This record gives sequence, structure tokens and C-alpha cells, in this order.
Amino acid sequence: MAFKGLAVLSYHTCPLSDEKNAEIGGINTYVLELSKALSQKGYFIDIYTRSVDTNSPQVVKVNPNLRVIHLSAGPANSVSKENPIHYIQEFTGNIKQFIKEERLSYDLISAHYYLSGLIGLAIREKLRIPLFMTFHTLALMKNLVERDSDYQRIEAEFKLVKYSDKIIATSEADLEYIHTLYDCPLKKIFILTPGVDLAIFKPIEKKLAKKSINAGLNHKLILFVGRIVPLKGLDTLLYAIKILVKRNPKQTICLWIIGEKSSESKRLILLRDLLKIKTFVKFVGKIDNRNLPNYYNAAEVLVLPSQYESFGITALEAMACGVPVITTDVAGISKLLDKKHSQLLTSASNPIMLAKKINHLLTDNQEHTKMGREVAKKVQDLSWDNIAKEFVNLLSP
Repeated sequence: MAFKGLAVLSYHTCPLSDEKNAEIGGINTYVLELSKALSQKGYFIDIYTRSVDTNSPQVVKVNPNLRVIHLSAGPANSVSKENPIHYIQEFTGNIKQFIKEERLSYDLISAHYYLSGLIGLAIREKLRIPLFMTFHTLALMKNLVERDSDYQRIEAEFKLVKYSDKIIATSEADLEYIHTLYDCPLKKIFILTPGVDLAIFKPIEKKLAKKSINAGLNHKLILFVGRIVPLKGLDTLLYAIKILVKRNPKQTICLWIIGEKSSESKRLILLRDLLKIKTFVKFVGKIDNRNLPNYYNAAEVLVLPSQYESFGITALEAMACGVPVITTDVAGISKLLDKKHSQLLTSASNPIMLAKKINHLLTDNQEHTKMGREVAKKVQDLSWDNIAKEFVNLLSP
């Protein structure tokens, strides 16, 4: 084993964080679960992240081979992903100091999100070891949807593509964008999809799941799980629910939206009320990952209406529970679905098509059962242990 020690950078979000205003999302799951799986294979891993609570310990030992290290950078509280860029230099200096004081050595730097990548470039220059870069989301694609160009970030991503030793894409679409839009040679890009914890996310009896979350036993539960931001296309989902209600007034449907409340959720609540579907749509708030399997299993379908999605971990989790997932064809996870599962694919910003796809699953029990069984089979090879094995293969020159 040529590589033994990994310095993992997750600057803007702590993979252990459950603070009220913390940045929670797929990056947290990806970083922590992949690191845990690698540590169980004998790799020694330190995850460096920005401290947002002075009362929390600086070093948290997850297991004998894995630590999460919180270092100060700017104010000791949660800040947006845009503001931490001002504290990168301070954070980088604190990493170098920590490494020096602890007499640490690493064989590889793995950086997640562009802010971590900028730190990784400085650390690599100091330690003279390879840098693997995983963007998770791309500024050029985000700009395509939100029309809000962050040229500083775009320039940083071009720089990281040029100077990183390897670029890890989370899907085939992600690879294509990095190659074509960012001029990255194909030989430098490798796909490493997210995994899923198959011991936690697995099918359970629907009635028991519904009772555990106080959902109506006769209601057809439609679920969304994720960050509540414009990219997720939740307004399209609300329009689709309005269409379903209008066309099928006797159908007992409900939509539960799970995710940290945000300024976008406030806008969506106003839209929900304007559409007169308040009794059909519930904003649940954030749910602990340990309770998510009950929500997935209680649902008839999970909907991922994203206008841009590098992959879609929540869809993977739902599929592992045997729950059909309707996703837009722009999401990375859509590539797991073949032609016979076209019923589960919709186009972005198309509420009429989305409503038809949802209605088909809710009214055709045989098709629903078949789809649930087949999507569960599709993710059985995507355990975090298998994803870690693929990462190990990337370590060879």
C-alpha cells in the first residue's frame, strides 16, 4: 500500500456537524462515509474543517484511524459558503501549524468543494504530495440555472482543474462538464460516485414506517429530501402537486419536504399558499439521518426535481429502501436508470410531465412494486466499502 496517510479538507462544512445553521448536505455524507470506509481498510485519515463552535473539542476521534480536526478561521460560528473565502489564509496557516506541532505526515490531500481545493493547493506546495480534487458542484453549471455568476469561484475552479493531480467526478455528467467546460484532459478525471449505507437504508414495512413518523396510513406520501435552494427545483414540484390535486381531487396525496429551513423555504411556503395547496404540502424541517429510513419507507415515491444535481445521494438512499425515485434527467444519478426505467425520468422545470410521472406510480400498484424492487437491486453494489475500494484503485499513479 503506497499511500497510508490522507489529509481530507472539508473547510466550509464539518461532516460531523448537526448545528442548526450548519451547511448540511451530500458533501457531509460523502466525506464522512468514504473516510470511515477507507479508515477500516487501514488508512489513517485526518479531516480538517472550520470550527464553528468554541465549546466543541478541537479533535474528535471517530475511530482509531479517523479524526476530525476543527481549526479556527474567522468568527466561531456558521457562515455562508461565500463568506469563508476571506478566512482561507488563516485556516491554511492553522493547518500548517497543527501539522508541524503534531509532527504529522501525509501521502495525499483530498479536497472537497472549491474552497477546500484552494487550501489544498497551498498545503500541497508545503508538503509536496498529490492533491485529489472533488468539486461536488460546479460554478458554471450553477450559473446556468441561477444566472448569478460568481467569477471568483469560476476562476478558482479553472485553477484547480489545471493544478490538481487528479479530479474526481461524482457522475458521468459531472465528468463531461469538467472535461468540456473546464478544458480538463480526460486522463486526469476519474468517476467516484457516492455510496450508501445498506445496513441503515433498507426496506421496512410501510405501515410501520408511516406510524413511526405519524403519517396517515391512507395517504399517498410524496417525499423530497435535500437542501432547500433554488437549484433543487422545488417550485416545479409544487406546481406538479397543484396539477395532481386539480386533476385528481379525491386522491389522498401529500408532499413532505425535508430539509433545513432557509430563505428559499420561506419563498416556497408563500408559493404553496398562493397555489392553495397548503393542506397537501408540509415543510418538515431537518431530520436526523438515523430517522430518514422511516421517512423513505413511508413514502410512495421520492422526487428529485433538480435543475442541476451533480449526483443526488438522497435518491440513492431512497432506492436502497426500495422506494421508486423520480428524478430529472440532469441529475447525475439518472444515469443509473436505463430505458426500461424511463418512467422514473422527467425533464427539469416541467411540472406537467412531473405530475404525469408521479400520478402513474400512485395509480399503478403493479408498476410501483416492480420499480421499487428493481431500483433497490441497482444500488446493491454501491456500498461505501465498494466505493472505498474504487478510491484505493485511484491511488496508483
